[in-house]
Amino acid sequence: MSDGPRLVLVDGSASVYRAFHALPPLSNSAGLPTHAVLGFTNMLLKLLREEEPQALAVAFDGPGPTARHREFPAYKANRPAMPDTLVAQIPFIHRVVDGMRVPRLMVPGEEADDVLGTIAVRAAAQAYAVRIVTSDKDLLQLVGDRIVVRDPLLAKTSGPVEVEDRYGIVPRQVPDLLALMGDSSDNIPGVPGVGEKTARDLLLRFGSLEAALARTAEVTRPKLRESLAAHAGQARLSKRLATIRTDLDVPWSVADLTRKTPDTAALLAVFRELEFTRLVQQFSQPTLGETTNDR
Repeated sequence: MSDGPRLVLVDGSASVYRAFHALPPLSNSAGLPTHAVLGFTNMLLKLLREEEPQALAVAFDGPGPTARHREFPAYKANRPAMPDTLVAQIPFIHRVVDGMRVPRLMVPGEEADDVLGTIAVRAAAQAYAVRIVTSDKDLLQLVGDRIVVRDPLLAKTSGPVEVEDRYGIVPRQVPDLLALMGDSSDNIPGVPGVGEKTARDLLLRFGSLEAALARTAEVTRPKLRESLAAHAGQARLSKRLATIRTDLDVPWSVADLTRKTPDTAALLAVFRELEFTRLVQQFSQPTLGETTNDR
């Protein structure tokens, strides 16, 4: 990955779910569930230790329907409602992010993915080395010389080589791949009868979704040829749904994301309320925050 100041961008919405499912249920003495807060906090602290970023931010989905929902009401409609035991922990996760003095990026009507995409591309253009922390494969389309994707819980990163090794395509073709094969996690329909291997083979032959649709007569398998022709509109819709926006009008500059010293008092208040004994001890140490840029 290219040199330069390091910016870590965390997909908060995906990482919260990952933390919620990674730990067994825990609660404090008042019966408040706490395991998602603990898992998310430990993930964030691990990132800071391992990445030592000069800049950092966490993005969450904004309130309200998105443009994708307006165009395709069934977008993500297959997902179950957020469990009540996770709903109760979200305000505490926000308090942890705020206590760490990490910018919490939320835009009404916009998904975290598009906020991350916009900031990542801007930062890369300013010579930052960007790490997007997510388990969402959609964001692999942003990978490039200055942008890699890192798993929230593992020190595993995906650059252009890893994307090509895993999917057989280059990062910019990820929306085309999802447009053809669909994405069950987001309820993106794709083209009936097209799985990952067929989608990859089409892209290796034609280069893009549009080229494949324009040259369906060259597809030798009759059922595949018919399905592509009959569902061209659905495939184009699927690509729009799968494409991360990088042009949002967001109120943050990259400079606003410079790492700052945590608000220790605010963090200790949260950790004491949730009875995170080890974190209370850790953040009671007088040397806390000495490695940050803002003292």
